[in-house]
This record gives sequence, structure tokens and C-alpha cells, in this order.
Amino acid sequence: MRDTEKKKTFWQRPEGITGIIVLTALLVGASILVANLIVFFTTLPGMITAGIALFSTIFVLLDPKARNLVGYMYASMMRKITSWFIQLDPIAIMNSYIKDLQENLGKMKQQIGKLRGQMHKLQEIIYNNKKDIKSNLELASQARQEDKQAQMILKSRKAGRLKESNMRLEDLYHRMEILYKVLTKMYENSEILMEDIKDQVEIKEQERKAIHASNSAMKAARSIIAGSPDKRAMFDQAMEAMTVDISNKVGEMERFMQLSANFMDSIDLQNGIFEEEGIKMMEAWEKESISLLLGEDKSKILADLDGIEPLDLNKPYQRPLRSEEQRNQYDSFFDF
Repeated sequence: MRDTEKKKTFWQRPEGITGIIVLTALLVGASILVANLIVFFTTLPGMITAGIALFSTIFVLLDPKARNLVGYMYASMMRKITSWFIQLDPIAIMNSYIKDLQENLGKMKQQIGKLRGQMHKLQEIIYNNKKDIKSNLELASQARQEDKQAQMILKSRKAGRLKESNMRLEDLYHRMEILYKVLTKMYENSEILMEDIKDQVEIKEQERKAIHASNSAMKAARSIIAGSPDKRAMFDQAMEAMTVDISNKVGEMERFMQLSANFMDSIDLQNGIFEEEGIKMMEAWEKESISLLLGEDKSKILADLDGIEPLDLNKPYQRPLRSEEQRNQYDSFFDF
């Protein structure tokens, strides 16, 4: 399992928030109780009770095994309480992510189709502008030969405006190329992600049942007292790390879909204009350091900023195939 996922502590999880609330309530309750029983603690039975409580607290704090056992029992109790109002079952959470991915893939496919259509229209506009540039330059040359100064200036300026417009449109097309490559690669990687999640859910659901059945709470407590790792807790931690990773990737997918939709909405091809804000949003995304969903593919796509690798808009989509040597991306989470 990745180091970044291992570092998530009990207090950073949903049940940790419950634990903080309960612990605060216990401390407040204890302080009120002590204030009301102060007279009792001045008596012999009270001093004996206070001594036992103090000794027990010091023992738990100083003895690692006792401290781990109390911590385990408290964490288990808080997880149980939290599960009453928050979904903590990783299998159920992952099944919900599978549904989200299926919906997002359908929306992303539509976005890719819409973008492809816009790019075809833009290609046509650029091509027609080039024809008009050539025609106007020829007319300007002819006007010069016929000493028609006004006509020559008019046609030359029109050719210049069209050339300037084409430079901006070609830059826009280049941005759309990058967006198309990113969306296509995200779609491919998301399909693989969904397959990996489905495979893991199918396998880990059975493993989880077996581990939970063979590692009861009492057995887990004995393992902790003996200083052995709790396999059940380790497995659940790996499952939780997996759901966090999936959540981040699905979130990134949805954010980029929103970004790409805003970018495409900022373009008015009919009038040959586009908002600079849309370009700035794309540039900001390009400068972001990493992409969980794209991985190294992001740097590869952005490395081809000059369009060395040609883009064929008419090429049919080919579903990515997993090689026999390629592992499920979540297998490493359970290497313990």
C-alpha cells in the first residue's frame, strides 16, 4: 500500500470526528462529575477510588499493549457509532463509485463527440480563411498592377485581418487538440479504473467476509495484546485507502469535465470568437503538477505541444486492452 495512504490516522477518518466529539463530551462530563464529588474524594473510600482510577490511567498511558488495546476498543466503538449515520462499508462505497463512473463515462463520451464536431467546424473555418487570404492577396496584386491603390489597400488589409484571425483560431484549435487528447485519455483510463474497481469489489468482498469471520473482535484484541498486527484492521485500512484513491480520481474526472464544458461553452465558432477566460482555465490546468487519473500520460500529452504527433479526428475509438502482465492498479494496496 502507498505510504501516503498509510499515514491517514484514526482522527482523520469520519469515525475520528465522532471520537473527538465523544472524547470532549466525556472530559466535560468527567470534570463536572469530579466537581460534584470533590467532598467524596476527601473520604477514605473516595481516596481509594481516586487512587485506583489514577493508577489505571497511568498504567494505560505507560504500557504500550494496554494503550493499544484501549485505543482499539475506543476506535471500534466510534466506528460503530459513526456507521449509524455515515456509510463506512468500503464495498458499498465502491459500488456507488462504479455507478458514478458509468454515468461520467457516458457524459464524457458526449463531450468528446461535441468537441470533435467543434474541431471539424474550426478546421473548415481556418481552411476557408486561407482560401480567402489567397484570393484577397491575388486581387491586391492585380489592383497594384492596374494602379488601383484604394482597391489594393482594401484587399491587402482584409487579407491581413483574415491572417491575424487564423493565427488566433489555429492557437484555439491547438488548445482543443490538447483537450481532445486529454479527454480521450481520461476516458480510456477511467474505463480501466472502473474494470479494476469491479474486479477488486468482486474479489475483496469475499476476502473481507472471510477475514472478518476468522478475526473476531476478541481475537483482534488478543493479537494487539500479544503485539501482533491485526490483519482485519490492516485489510480494512487497505480498503479505505482504495476508496480514498477512487474518490480522488472520480473527483478529478468530474472537475475536468466541468472545466472542459466551460471551455467549450466559451467558444463561438459561428462568429469566430472565444473568451480568453476559457484559454486561461486550460492553461491553469496544464500547469498543475500532477494528475491522479492520467498519471504520466499528462506530461506525455503536454510534451507534444507543437503537435508532432498528428491527431486523426476520424479515427474510430478503440477500447484499451490490458496486457496479461499488467496488474490491477489496486493490488499493491494489499501487499502487507
